[in-house]
Amino acid sequence: MSDKPSVLFVCVHNAGRSQMAAAYLTHLAGDRVEVRSAGSAPADTVNPAVVEALAEEGIDISAEVPKVLTTEAVQASDYVITMGCGDACPFFPGKTYLDWVLADPAGQGVEAVRPIRDEIRTRIEGLIAEIDSRAAAS
Repeated sequence: MSDKPSVLFVCVHNAGRSQMAAAYLTHLAGDRVEVRSAGSAPADTVNPAVVEALAEEGIDISAEVPKVLTTEAVQASDYVITMGCGDACPFFPGKTYLDWVLADPAGQGVEAVRPIRDEIRTRIEGLIAEIDSRAAAS
C-alpha cells in the first residue's frame, strides 16, 4: 500500500468520463496521487472522440483499455468518484465518495466531448486542491 492519496473514477463503460478524469489527474498531479479508473459494465475500447479530445490537450490515452470495477479497487482508494454508474459501486466506510453529474460522451463527436472534457478538467483541478489541503492538514 502506498501512502499517496488514491482516487478511483467510475462510470458505466470506463470508455469516456472516467478515462478523461483519470488522464487529467495523472497529467496534472503527476505521481503525487495514485489514479485508477473502472466501469461497472466496461466497453471494449475507449471512445475515439474522447481519445481525440484529450490529444488536443497533449494527453495520449490511445493505449488505455476499459477495466472492470472490482471491490478491491474501491477498497484500495481514498476517493471514489462516480459518474453515472448508479448503485453499482460498493460502499466502504472511511472513503470519500463524490458523484459527478456529467454528460455522457458515448456516441458523441469530438465537438460534443470538448465541453465535457473541460468540465472534467475544472473538477480535477478542484479535487487536486482538496487532496493537497488534506495532505497539508495531516
